[in-house]
Amino acid sequence: MKSPFLIVAFALLSLPALAQKKPATPTSKPGTAAVSGVVLASGKKVYTQNCLTCHMADGGGVQNMNPPLTKTSYVLGDKTRLINVLLNGMEDQDIDGESYQNAMPAHDFLTDQQIADVLTYVRNSFGNKASAVQAAEVKTARAAKKK
Repeated sequence: MKSPFLIVAFALLSLPALAQKKPATPTSKPGTAAVSGVVLASGKKVYTQNCLTCHMADGGGVQNMNPPLTKTSYVLGDKTRLINVLLNGMEDQDIDGESYQNAMPAHDFLTDQQIADVLTYVRNSFGNKASAVQAAEVKTARAAKKK
């Protein structure tokens, strides 16, 4: 008969092997690809030059004045709506049930690539994790605005 000590020792030594057989869990959501560091660096540069003053370095905004960019439906939701905020500006819109007093001016002077990069940066910073915005999506929204 085997000693209880040997049985327990064998069981404990087997735990790492059993844990390794566990299927790997995906690290990202389906449909979201990793965003390149170049895009994030470019987006951060545009953010620093054009957005930081109102939305702050941490994306937290200013209470009752400028909305946060952290985990809001505007940032993580429909990309076309978010693109249109940059192209058209925004005023008198509640964001996730909160109202903000400052009007956001249009940033339609930015190129399609700059808008795509800054929105990709915002959608993947400040605790956010969402798919990238492509310059072609900005171009389509810009063209629809002109109609």
